[in-house]
Amino acid sequence: MWKPERASKKPLYQQIADHLERRISYGELPPGSILPSERKLAEQLEVNRSTVIQAYEELRASGLVESVVGSGTRVSRTKWGIAPKHTPNWRQYTEGGTFLPNLPFMRRIREVTRSHPNIINMASGELSSDMFPNDIVQSLLQEQTFNEHLGYDDPQGYYRLRSSLVSVLERNNGIQTTESSILITSGSQQSLYLITQCLLSPGDAVAIEDPSYCYSLPMFQSAGLRIFRLPVQQDGIDPDDIIKLFREHRIRMLFLNPNYQNPTGTVLSQSKRIRLLKIAVDLGIPIVEDDPFSLTAFEGSPPTTLKAMDTDGIVLYIGSLSKIAASGLRIGWMIAPQSVISRLTDARQQMDFGLSIISQWAAERLLNSDQFHRHLDQLRVSLYHKQQIMVQAINRTLQGRVTFHAPDGGLNLWCKINQVVDDGKLLEESIRRGLVYVPGSVYGSEPGFVRFSYAKPYTADISSGISAFAEALNTI
Repeated sequence: MWKPERASKKPLYQQIADHLERRISYGELPPGSILPSERKLAEQLEVNRSTVIQAYEELRASGLVESVVGSGTRVSRTKWGIAPKHTPNWRQYTEGGTFLPNLPFMRRIREVTRSHPNIINMASGELSSDMFPNDIVQSLLQEQTFNEHLGYDDPQGYYRLRSSLVSVLERNNGIQTTESSILITSGSQQSLYLITQCLLSPGDAVAIEDPSYCYSLPMFQSAGLRIFRLPVQQDGIDPDDIIKLFREHRIRMLFLNPNYQNPTGTVLSQSKRIRLLKIAVDLGIPIVEDDPFSLTAFEGSPPTTLKAMDTDGIVLYIGSLSKIAASGLRIGWMIAPQSVISRLTDARQQMDFGLSIISQWAAERLLNSDQFHRHLDQLRVSLYHKQQIMVQAINRTLQGRVTFHAPDGGLNLWCKINQVVDDGKLLEESIRRGLVYVPGSVYGSEPGFVRFSYAKPYTADISSGISAFAEALNTI
């Protein structure tokens, strides 16, 4: 994001005015565009509000912007007194369409993390940069020559990557599959998007966990799906709740995250997995298993996946490298019956003609590297260490004020605040003190829950972040 240069001889307000004038002249801000409020722009640019006021006054004086009571500041429709042209009403367009915008809390979090890159970020589920396998990827790029065709690749995904995943998934997750049953995607969200758009229809009823990461994704509402809740207990959902929902609403699909569930961190018990699969088969309901966290298990073998137990082809399995290696590679995968893979591959080809061959090639080399297992071991140790620092900080500064359970894997702590709070006010007070996190209501929870991720913040910042939250809690 552009920011004024404090070392420049040109006054800050003039730099801001010039920057906005350029954006207006380039058409980035067409006539009628609403500009950020003085307070918000000052926050984004890290300047005093008076500086933004002066910049806006400069633009008003030149006729580029105008102030409208109740509407704020907007780009003038009659620039420099010239009669307006028939510019499209872009605001009307952006408020249309069927794909809904992100939830307000998520938009606020994104805005803060973009404008304040040094804020302590406990909202993102991304790994911190020191946990990426940069050294492994760099050595692979130096040691191995890229000789692949740079044209469009198979929209189902680079064959050698799919072949490698067959071995990796069997070895690490106990999943048996073939190359023809795997679709390479840009990550779990693209997999979910393809499923909701291609396998379901508006008005279909689906069941998701409560709370659930899926509540933070407007794609379900955009697809016109009816969403019903499966409350998450200490050992996961109650499979018998599915029977009741099916009888009342004819549920067509289940979306579950059985291992280190996001956001609660719970693991579905083995007895419930067996019961769940039997019910799904009896009722003929597909299960979408989102499994980004299994390989983060701190000790021992990862929890069993539903897909590894699936003998009836009823589970659509989703995984990715984002939470265990490198989110920037944008590599995920889906395992499904070949008829489903064929349908989604066709849709995928209409969207983007497939992923970059370069990122798929790098991912295939990474998965086949002898060092990848070393990376996973180091990742688990690092995540456990960061989790324990967060647990200790919470016990030290928030003892008795929040309740939580530390899971044996995953990236998050799910905390219940033991007092009545306003989610919005608490988040804003935390942001003022240099911390951002995700309020629990984003995941469908009632107010008074928060999700702290210990993956994104650096180890040295975790205690400071929890202290900032404690201070914010004291003010409301």
